[in-house]
Amino acid sequence: MAKTSMDPRLLETESIPKLLWQYALPAVITTLSTSVYNLIDRIFIGHGAGAMAISGLALSLPIMTFLQAFGTLVGVGASTRISIVLGMKDREWAERILGNALFLTVIMWALLTVLCLAFLEPLLKIFGGSENTIPYAADYLRIIIPGNIFANLSYSFCNIIRASGSPIRSMTIMISGMVLNAILAPIFIFWFDWGIQGAAIATVIAMFVTAVQTMHFFLKKDAFIRFTRPNLKPAKKIVNNILSIGMSPFLINLAGSAVAIILNGRLAAKGGDLAVGAYGIVNSYGILFVMFVIGLCQGMQPIAGYNYGARKPERVRKVFSLSIKVGTAITTLGFLLMEIFPRTAANVFTTDEQLIEITRVGLHYVFLLFPFVGFQIVTTNFFQSIGKVQLSIFLSLTRQVLFLIPSLFIFSALFDLDGVWMATPVADFLSIVVTFIILRMQLKKLK
Repeated sequence: MAKTSMDPRLLETESIPKLLWQYALPAVITTLSTSVYNLIDRIFIGHGAGAMAISGLALSLPIMTFLQAFGTLVGVGASTRISIVLGMKDREWAERILGNALFLTVIMWALLTVLCLAFLEPLLKIFGGSENTIPYAADYLRIIIPGNIFANLSYSFCNIIRASGSPIRSMTIMISGMVLNAILAPIFIFWFDWGIQGAAIATVIAMFVTAVQTMHFFLKKDAFIRFTRPNLKPAKKIVNNILSIGMSPFLINLAGSAVAIILNGRLAAKGGDLAVGAYGIVNSYGILFVMFVIGLCQGMQPIAGYNYGARKPERVRKVFSLSIKVGTAITTLGFLLMEIFPRTAANVFTTDEQLIEITRVGLHYVFLLFPFVGFQIVTTNFFQSIGKVQLSIFLSLTRQVLFLIPSLFIFSALFDLDGVWMATPVADFLSIVVTFIILRMQLKKLK
């Protein structure tokens, strides 16, 4: 663990459990930092600005997920493609992917920032906002949206740092930002009395610090792959390579944004502003455990991708099998904690008794089939890691689009607010069944 980088060629010779530990642990800590940023903001906002502020923050989720979708489109696409070409021993091609990824990140950020800020308040009304919650959401997003460039540079390129053989460095960069945010948020919210805007400012400053460190990594002379001026020029073939692989997580996040819009609307209609706030709390815990599994998948990705490129299917199968076991253990832990201690979990964010009770019911339903969610996430990411993008996209969208959206309308019509919560375990069950069937067919081909 003392080394901050390793030779990517070890991916085809080192033992799989050791590799998964070396790559997944830093990746888990890196991805968890995303959830921790959200947790820190919601906890301090809940106690510093009240229940309506939590609801306002939950209202901002569709826009934040939408922006994140474009970050993952480039970041995951580039890191996966780099892993595969490094497995083919093509370092020059990896650097061309790196340069094009930076170009795409900056262009997409500029376009999205202008569009989102121009239509911010009308969008928040569409998302289920009220006169009580829109001011909080708008104050937060007017700072977060322009600062999103730092988030994309941090998360997207930390994935590439890990894929290029430096998982520990990727981890330490993200930890530094997470710690800084935890220090600045209470100072800005309570001491400076900046409220929800203080949380946004703290987050942007922390992401700026991590972005500077991330960019510096690829400018060093001893980096395994580096930024060079010629490689910043966009090349159609490379751009297509990045976008084709990144399309799966992009569509997942895009669908997540659409689901959040519908969900907020159903919650506001059936339970009012507090129900929207309760979803913000439930979602914070859900994302915490999901990001844990996604971090595991990001650790799996360079191992599976490299060995797939090197034509070593047994090693690919082994890392996949081990990842499923660990992912299932993680989501089972989440299920147990949320089912046994729901009121304690809600109390972390608020002292409002009505909000606590709505959150308790939401946690019970949403985490009902959570032990099996780890299997579904790992399998979806596995297909993406070995370049089977269409399968990954299909499995991603079955839960959110094919099953969850219809379930939200059907069950909320039948059971009101309880029905909104019930839709999640129903969608989980159906998507898990579909994933299992497709996996059995694909594993026979992989042999």
